[in-house]
Amino acid sequence: MVAMGVRRRARHRGRTALTAAAVASLLTAGCAASLSAGYAAAGPAGAAAPPPQPPPQLTQAKVDDAVGKLDGIVRDAMKKTGVPGVAVVVVHKDRVVYLKGFGARHVGQSAAVDPDTVFELASLSKPLASTVVAGVVGGKSIAWDDPVAGHLPGFALKDPWVTAHVTYADLFSHRSGLPDHAGDLLEDLGYDRTYVLDHLRYEPLTPFRASYAYTNFGVTAAGQAAANVKDTTWEKLAEDTLYGPAGMNSTSSRFADYDHAKDKAATHVKAADGSWQATYVRDADAQSPAGGASSTARDMGTWLRLQLADGRLDGRQLIPAAALERTHLPEIVAQPPRAPAGRAGFYGLGWNVGYDDQGRLRLSHSGAFELGANTNVTMLPGEQLGIAVLTNGAPVGLADSVALDFFDTAQYGKPTADWLPLLDQVYRQEDQRGRSPTDYTKIPRNAAAARSTDAYTGTYDNAFYGPLTVTAGKSGELTMSLGPKHMAFRLTHYDGDTFSFRTVGENATGLSGVTFKVAPGSAGPGGAKAAQVTVEAWNQDGLGTFTRP
Repeated sequence: MVAMGVRRRARHRGRTALTAAAVASLLTAGCAASLSAGYAAAGPAGAAAPPPQPPPQLTQAKVDDAVGKLDGIVRDAMKKTGVPGVAVVVVHKDRVVYLKGFGARHVGQSAAVDPDTVFELASLSKPLASTVVAGVVGGKSIAWDDPVAGHLPGFALKDPWVTAHVTYADLFSHRSGLPDHAGDLLEDLGYDRTYVLDHLRYEPLTPFRASYAYTNFGVTAAGQAAANVKDTTWEKLAEDTLYGPAGMNSTSSRFADYDHAKDKAATHVKAADGSWQATYVRDADAQSPAGGASSTARDMGTWLRLQLADGRLDGRQLIPAAALERTHLPEIVAQPPRAPAGRAGFYGLGWNVGYDDQGRLRLSHSGAFELGANTNVTMLPGEQLGIAVLTNGAPVGLADSVALDFFDTAQYGKPTADWLPLLDQVYRQEDQRGRSPTDYTKIPRNAAAARSTDAYTGTYDNAFYGPLTVTAGKSGELTMSLGPKHMAFRLTHYDGDTFSFRTVGENATGLSGVTFKVAPGSAGPGGAKAAQVTVEAWNQDGLGTFTRP
């Protein structure tokens, strides 16, 4: 994603972030201003040394021209998309040269977005988190290449060897072998951080350090391990290591702080009639290091200054430079080239890392909550130039296109492409992935009747998701419930032993199937009983089958 969280298995399982693959691979395939570009990936012992950087190419006049056009860029994108509120900050040569809010915090209300409006950052939390852990690494409490297992009691992956060797760098660069967005569906069902991290051991693994898959709870495991080393919580570690010392007083890794902020941007989604509505509230505390931070444009400007100054801020070295520099280097191929002359996309430690057409290091990341937020940060460290764009609407490409338009304008005097519809199309395409191939709204003409409700009711066990209970109401309707809060889903008959239900949460994929399996010869005094039930939406990694004990 530019730095987006990729929906790679059925449908990107975590709109918490669209990562480098979906958007960045599209941009690097043939666009001049790509946000992720090629370079050799690092081995397990550390990142490769960066290539020599060209001298700065952007004159002050070019940067001033791009800054002067930002108002128009933002307002035009808001007019085209209807996104309610936006805040933008630009840093150049250690100065905040642009800081402004646009639009409304909440549709239908008069309060305006300003530089101090608090937004949920979604996956923009990841480069913030790697900055925090760089502070711990710089303090010599841990090293990026230390295994996390000794610092995270109960942590295990499916392969014991990988469990013993997976490092902070492996988890922050998504090369642990965990599948795409592993654990996110557990969060949707209401499970907390401890439960999700303890159940990553059931996830199937791809080759360790040889495959990339975007995993919010992999990053969360690394952040939690770093907090444990310092005998504190992740939220307090982030505050003590970065937010407090930098004076980022409106930034937090606790949902409650965002929720209680007086000047906050509500999250919005687009309704069927095209209007924007503040429908959902996204509490991402379970994956706080990966997606649970909130901040303002003003505070993001402070963080950009620190990033572009190698960890220094107002004459103080807040984050040791060497530990921070490691986060800016390629660690894994995130997207292979699509053509012989194409570029690969790479991921560092909480950053998409690439080199643009001028050979300059370009760092970026986007955040996306399908429940109502989209953000982007992009930096050219060699030019000491960075931008952060925060929005309070579900992803339609606005945050990413504003960043692209800005850097294009600084380099070429104008955008090199009409980025907004291009990015919106990518988001739309990604949103369709993972939806069931079966249209459960259309009952087959020759559909078989369901069995009696007694065949399906009861409790089914699953080591990953926990027990699932099917009950029948007075009118014979079936409901399944599971999770710590006994989240309930109405089952609608489709055909034979197959029903449908509507998925919910950040990773919702519309209607999905629920298929019961009745073993031959299982009929008893009460008739045949289903021995298993498989939930289609939760079975991407083969973990969605529940068995009657």
